[in-house]
Amino acid sequence: MTGKAKPKKHTAKEIAAKIDAATTNRGGGKAGLADRSGVEKGGHAKYECPHCKITAPDLKSMQIHHDAKHPKVPFEESKLVNLHAVHVVESSKPRPGVRGSLKK
Repeated sequence: MTGKAKPKKHTAKEIAAKIDAATTNRGGGKAGLADRSGVEKGGHAKYECPHCKITAPDLKSMQIHHDAKHPKVPFEESKLVNLHAVHVVESSKPRPGVRGSLKK
């Protein structure tokens, strides 16, 4: 005989969340490898440091990196390399966060 607790069942919200997680490309795994590596469209990072070639996703993060790693060199926003402007975005490729599966 079981206790007073109700038997555990999956709710519709939980099932919908599992389906969403399974069918949405979030940029991980093999599907997002090219995006993370920076081969196409510069990857997740937008800016590249002109001194050490490290990448950062936004201007604030790049400024924090520059102040920590290059304190003797003055920070010049004009010298930063914008990786998203350099690479041409191809619209036929699926983007991370777009619903759908690549497997057929």
